[in-house]
Amino acid sequence: MNFKDVMTRLEALGDAGRREYNARTGHDGVPGAPPAKQFGCKTGDIRALAKKIKADHELALALWKTGNLDAQLLGILLMMPKQLTAKDVDRMVREARFTWVADWLNAYIVKELPEAEKQALREKWTKDNDGWAARAGWSLTASLVNSGKDGLDVEALLDRIEKEMPAAPPETRWTMNATLAAIGINHSAHRKRAIAIGEKLGIYRDYPCSKGCTSPFAPIWINEMVKRKG
Repeated sequence: MNFKDVMTRLEALGDAGRREYNARTGHDGVPGAPPAKQFGCKTGDIRALAKKIKADHELALALWKTGNLDAQLLGILLMMPKQLTAKDVDRMVREARFTWVADWLNAYIVKELPEAEKQALREKWTKDNDGWAARAGWSLTASLVNSGKDGLDVEALLDRIEKEMPAAPPETRWTMNATLAAIGINHSAHRKRAIAIGEKLGIYRDYPCSKGCTSPFAPIWINEMVKRKG
């Protein structure tokens, strides 16, 4: 399928209800500006189309450049991370302006970078004024905490979260909170402080959750996951 064929197919897969949903809300509880361009495709349909097309880096880049939500999601699935430089990825992270796009980019592209490049970007992004770059940096930090790898100054991370998370933009706050929870879950020596920070800040305390889902409120999240680990 060429670029024109793909865009035609995405448009045909568009759904009015999905467009309305995307226009009024973000993903993972992060409200934001509605996507400037979208067809309103279901993510399952995008994944099925990607499976049919298979990897096509040039097509993926063309889809990304459209700025269309659905085209960018599809493009991420078609990209070949090894053909992207750290500079390319840094630019794309800053161009992402919708949470599904930002999170898919982080999950499928950023995490595939060579370790040294990834960690350099992580350190850069967590100090960035761009909320979406910071979101990616804190997402990588949460993953690093969850991996159990040594080398992180956990106390310094908790200091930053306690100080910076209240004023952080919504897109950044979500992954900072994930880092806070990851510390509490995986570092028993820092668990009490992580829970105390969560209680003090109160972020996501009243977050609406579907039945069976764990609240993103850090104290509840931490205690629930620790209990599951037994």
